[in-house]
Amino acid sequence: MATYLTGDTIKTLREQRGLTQRALADAIGVTDKAVSKWESGRGLPDISLVEPLSAALGVSVAELLTGDVRQNANRAANLMRSKFYVCPVCGNVIHALGEGSFSCCGVQLAPCEAEEPDDDHAIAVERIEDEWYITLDHPMTKDHFISFIAYVNTGGITLAKLYPEQEAAARIRVGMSGAIFAYCNRHGLFRVRTPRRERPA
Repeated sequence: MATYLTGDTIKTLREQRGLTQRALADAIGVTDKAVSKWESGRGLPDISLVEPLSAALGVSVAELLTGDVRQNANRAANLMRSKFYVCPVCGNVIHALGEGSFSCCGVQLAPCEAEEPDDDHAIAVERIEDEWYITLDHPMTKDHFISFIAYVNTGGITLAKLYPEQEAAARIRVGMSGAIFAYCNRHGLFRVRTPRRERPA
């Protein structure tokens, strides 16, 4: 990570939890004078105290270190509200059931915002027996490619990782109605609804 925690972060989080300096100090096994020094910028906690400090303040270690605290209102963990995070350095894909605080390769990741496909990222979905056949007419070069195709519904997620020089396509088993996502390494995340399933006559 590019930054270490600050005194302002500790003070803000402590006050939000309704803790005194002494209460926080007791929770992590230090003196209230130590907490006072941290908050006034006259020192910082040892790295060995970061984990207990984050637990006492009710945040993740990543949130404590960066000061970027994410409030997750999605307590029900609805798959249809899930988020994708993609590392711009290595291409790692993280799927979460709501917004969180994630980092990879030293970079704090932001959730991808899915857009309606444009002409260059049109997602074609065809049903072949019990599978969705998903394709995009898109370059698959080393510099410009579709990184993954995912199918998300209320029952689960299926993700197909793609690589340059292969076809921009995936076959995914049909399930409940949901959404299909495709991620372009240059232009971001695109989303379409799954086609309506035809009912027997």
